[in-house]
Amino acid sequence: MASENSSQRACAEWWRVDTGTLHARKQEIEVLKRRLDAEQYAILAELNSRGIRGCSGHSTLMGSILEDFNVSKKEASARADRALALHPGVAIGGDAVPPLAPLTAEAAAEGAIGGGQIDAIIGALAQVPSFVSEEEVRAGEKILVDLARRAGPKEIVTAGRRMLNTMDPDGKEPRDKGPKDARPELRFVKHRDGTLGFAGTLDLETYARLKSDLDPLAKPHKAVDGARDSRSQGERYGDAFADYVRLKTASPDLPGQAGESTQILVTMAYEDLMTEVGDGLLDLVGPISATDVRILACDARIRPVVLSGAGQPLDVGRSSRSATTPQKHALKIRDGGCSFPGCDMPVQRCTAHHIVFWRHRGETKIDNLVLLCTKHHRLIHKSEWKVQIAQDGLPEFIAPAYLDPTGEPRRNTMHLRV
Repeated sequence: MASENSSQRACAEWWRVDTGTLHARKQEIEVLKRRLDAEQYAILAELNSRGIRGCSGHSTLMGSILEDFNVSKKEASARADRALALHPGVAIGGDAVPPLAPLTAEAAAEGAIGGGQIDAIIGALAQVPSFVSEEEVRAGEKILVDLARRAGPKEIVTAGRRMLNTMDPDGKEPRDKGPKDARPELRFVKHRDGTLGFAGTLDLETYARLKSDLDPLAKPHKAVDGARDSRSQGERYGDAFADYVRLKTASPDLPGQAGESTQILVTMAYEDLMTEVGDGLLDLVGPISATDVRILACDARIRPVVLSGAGQPLDVGRSSRSATTPQKHALKIRDGGCSFPGCDMPVQRCTAHHIVFWRHRGETKIDNLVLLCTKHHRLIHKSEWKVQIAQDGLPEFIAPAYLDPTGEPRRNTMHLRV
């Protein structure tokens, strides 16, 4: 209380201070604010790399910021972008990904630049073509950072355009002025930060069919705590497309390989499998973490192959790992959709998860299975959340101790269940 009164008196007596001192103090405070912001960006980036956003039930770092700090979506998005651009991340397989703007991070930590200047710099760097060397990128970043120490976002944006024109004089290819209904094309790409994606062009009919299928899957849904969906439209369509692919590839009508429905192989050394460390190798992708291997092992269309030290196959996953058709019907009736508390994902977008993992000799039976959507399936595998079947035969969940020290079981009341 004494400290608070002292602060109030200090604020109330600014009228006594000379103008030079006021100007100096406001500059000192701005530097302190910027340093604190930079420290918070570093903390957010570290939490993101540990997967804390999943442990807290949020689907994205932006969603976590939105709920934790009660800021606008625009502010939450900007803070998340700064945190991820200024600090190292983690790619598929657990490899470290260098930051997009390390020199910008140093200037931010000094308190020399603030949010708007950071946004302008990382906005320019994000547009640098992948063929530009790292040395050229850092040289360009240094020019922008030096400018930001004495100029605002508008000047930085202008300088960023000049930098991009120097690095890529030809610029983007002009838009095709030919027929609107172009020939479909699809290219799979690996980005500089290690993430995977695709790019392409669709004919009018395919575009209409795909968007019509994705629109219902991309509708906003309530979060665990009843709050509004914090995902952006792009994130919602991304999640919808992932679910769409899983649903479509499960169709028995699709062409298969060697007389079977299309499957993906995951290979992993026997010692790593037993100790739950190391990486697996996902067919068509490359190294993935042991945690991701456990998640994929719940999918009936992912076939694990265990290798000896000499690289010889020891065991190929058995088809009995997946739930039978009668079991799937029983799960639909019992769970009604994703069983995680507060989730309203329907049955069609869920998979059967082994409560005691198959690899740990968990059986494929109703009292060891639970329906989970993609988001909460990953949460169960990657966090301290626990799931169990209660005495009445229904699934219930135990939150991590740091979220709920009481350990009180939670259930989903979103679906029509007793």
